[in-house]
Parts: sequence; structure tokens; C-alpha cells
Amino acid sequence: MLRLVGIGPGSVEDRTERATQAISASKVIVGYGPYLERINDLLEGKELYSSGMKKESERVFRALELAAGGAGVALISSGDAGVYGMAGLALEMKEREFAAADIKFEIIPGVTAACSAAAKLGAPLMLDYANISLSDLLVPLEKILKRLEAALVGGFVIVLYNPKSRSRTEPFARACELFEKYLPPETPVGIVSSIGLADENVQICAVASLAQAEIGMKSTVIVGNADCRIIDGWLVNPRGYFS
Repeated sequence: MLRLVGIGPGSVEDRTERATQAISASKVIVGYGPYLERINDLLEGKELYSSGMKKESERVFRALELAAGGAGVALISSGDAGVYGMAGLALEMKEREFAAADIKFEIIPGVTAACSAAAKLGAPLMLDYANISLSDLLVPLEKILKRLEAALVGGFVIVLYNPKSRSRTEPFARACELFEKYLPPETPVGIVSSIGLADENVQICAVASLAQAEIGMKSTVIVGNADCRIIDGWLVNPRGYFS
């Protein structure tokens, strides 16, 4: 059995009971090192396999290999395993590398960054929104920007995953140019970093100052549309009840 487990944004409080049960029921736990640290309370007596950044394929292969051998394995993702997580890669790799193996899958949903960040900010996702990752490691930047521009033309609130790292700054800079092109400068933007962790930080700024905001790989950015506004310090996308 291979359980694909989303552990939420990081805190025990935001980890689902189903995720806890899935990890507890597994003999082997596979994941990125910092994610395993977030579930340390569940790891006593478990066999652990971890690797660093950009080693996703290696981790998934190992998880599939162990599951094919009969072990009960939990493959860990932050947030939700099916939203920029390990579920898709595991299913694809099973088809390519372990087609003959009898591996049963269970996918355990988790609280994804869009939802957890939105809860810290108010109610910015009350109407249609688009999740877009700015990481160009696997998707060409021009394709990302094309999708981003389409979402802006459509008037969607936009949730940015993987917005910026120390070495990968161009996608965010290009995204800010599009925001400034399509949105009024006072459009509110919410930024939540290290959601659910000790160094959590929540801030709201305007599109006009977004390019200068403090943002990193632990940040989730929610860019409002022309209808969004601030109500008592909360970022809200009105659904239309009072229009």
C-alpha cells in the first residue's frame, strides 16, 4: 500500500485526522526532510527515507519500490498531495517504472496553501480564483505568464504558489508587471509566509508595492481582483449578496 499524504501547511492543528491515521498505519515514511520534521510526533518506530530539494523523483521511486515489495508506505507532501504535491508524480511513475507491480494507492487530502493562507487573510476566495505556480523548473516561464495573463483578463483572484526564491526572481518580477498592467494600483494583495509555523507572517499590501514586498519560497500570495476590498483589516472578495 502506498498512501499519498498531504499534511497541511505545517502545524499539527491543521493536519487532518485522516492524515494522522494514514501515517500511523504506515511502516515506512518517505518525504522531504523539513516535512518529516513537521510530523515528528508520529514517527517513533517508523522506517524513514528522506532527501533534499529537487529530489522528488528519487523519493517517489523509493516509495514505489518499497510499496511494490509489500511495505506499507506513506509518501508525504506539504499541503495537499494532489496540489503541486507528490500524487501526480507517483501515479505517472507507477505507469512508467512499475507497470507490472501490484501497488494499491490511497490519496489522503490535506489543507492546501490557498485555503490556509486565505483563512489568515479573511475571505479572498469567495468567488472564482486561479492557482498558479511561478516555479519555472518544470514549466516554461512563457507558459506560466500566458496562464497568468489569461487569469487576469478573466478577472480571477490569483493564488501564487512558489512565488520567489533567492536564485529565481524573474518569474515574480514578470508577474508583478502583469499585475500592474491589468489591475488598479490600489488592488489589495495578501501575503502569508510560513503558514502555521513559529515564524508565520501575514501582511496585506497593494499591487503597486507588491514588487518590493518581502516574499520567499515559504510565501503564498493572494492577489485580489478589482472587486476585492479591505473590511476591518480583512481581505474580502464580495460574493454579491449586497450588490
